Amino acid sequence: MMRQTILQKLEEIEWTEEVRILYACESGSRAWGFASPDSDWDVRFIYVRPPEWYLSVDVERKRDVIERPITDDLDINGWDLRKALWLMGKSNPGLLEWLASPIVYREDGVTPQRLRALRDECFSPRAAWHHYVSMAHNNLRESLQGETVRLKKYFYVLRPLLAARWVARGMGAPPVLFEDLLSGVLEEQSVRNAIDDLTRRKRQSGELDAEPRIPVLHEFIDTEFAWIERESATLLDAMPADKPLAEPLNRAFREIIDQAA
Repeated sequence: MMRQTILQKLEEIEWTEEVRILYACESGSRAWGFASPDSDWDVRFIYVRPPEWYLSVDVERKRDVIERPITDDLDINGWDLRKALWLMGKSNPGLLEWLASPIVYREDGVTPQRLRALRDECFSPRAAWHHYVSMAHNNLRESLQGETVRLKKYFYVLRPLLAARWVARGMGAPPVLFEDLLSGVLEEQSVRNAIDDLTRRKRQSGELDAEPRIPVLHEFIDTEFAWIERESATLLDAMPADKPLAEPLNRAFREIIDQAA
């Protein structure tokens, strides 16, 4: 039912905005695999406009995102192709996760495969490491300090922490599914047991449900941050330098624009 609503909304956006949606997927907790029954649907998409839109002297001043108000638990917005490729060149982790989402609503021709190939080429361990460590730290500071914690907030710290561990081990771009992260890098069995139990409760609870803090998870989080503080400089020094990618991205941009015209 919701999938059909999403597909209809995407068609409506194409019609009213005069764009072509190349790719659309689910982001957030439903893509990560730990949604609550009342979780929002977080739909993200990449779109392209006619060539003349880009061939203008004021293109830098034009709006390059499409957003819709959240209604009926549906949060939907997207980025223009030019913006998406620019951010891909910076290894934007959010965009890279979109392209690896396990829930895809639209794929237009070969363009998504082309974007995924560029995703692998553009992945920067340094940028990903900084992103995930910063995300985990900010979420810890904002959401896990009290004696009572909303269940969903644990995942917003644990997922980026484990993604940072994945990157630190030289395993490439982290997977989107939380289960794949757990299977790939979490060896601490007591922590895994606590997370599995938390995941079961989260899938059956509301978004606002809270419980007393879970000591084994807080101990793990504190230990992981202490390790990050000790080892981050060494890890970053060992990571490969970022590659210049402007020309492959420019070439892809021109070719996709031509195909979509």
